[in-house]
Amino acid sequence: QVQLVESGGGLVQAGGSLTLSCTASGRAFSTYTMGWFRQAPGKEREFVAAIRRFGDTFYPDSVKGRFTISKDIAKNTLYLQMNSLQPTDTAVYYCAAQRGILRVGIGSEYDYWGQGTQVTVSS
Repeated sequence: QVQLVESGGGLVQAGGSLTLSCTASGRAFSTYTMGWFRQAPGKEREFVAAIRRFGDTFYPDSVKGRFTISKDIAKNTLYLQMNSLQPTDTAVYYCAAQRGILRVGIGSEYDYWGQGTQVTVSS
């Protein structure tokens, strides 16, 4: 069982930056594929970033070059550094974990989810 707790959301102006954190319980953190997803009101959940066990990362075109996913195994913590934020980035951001290594951009592949943290970008 893995419990995930996100933090770091808030209100930021367009062009600004935020760093989200996700602290995981359990000793299997280093072996899981970890991901970030987001969901805006009235929209479907969207893949934002993923990092696999050995550190390879994945991003959709919508955030590539602006967002960076990373992890600190010693702290059991996942991060999402978000730069050049735009109003279209406004959403609830969720941290997720899965035992697998394939289909990292598919939410249904993830076994554990956090409660989410709100990110609001004002224009």
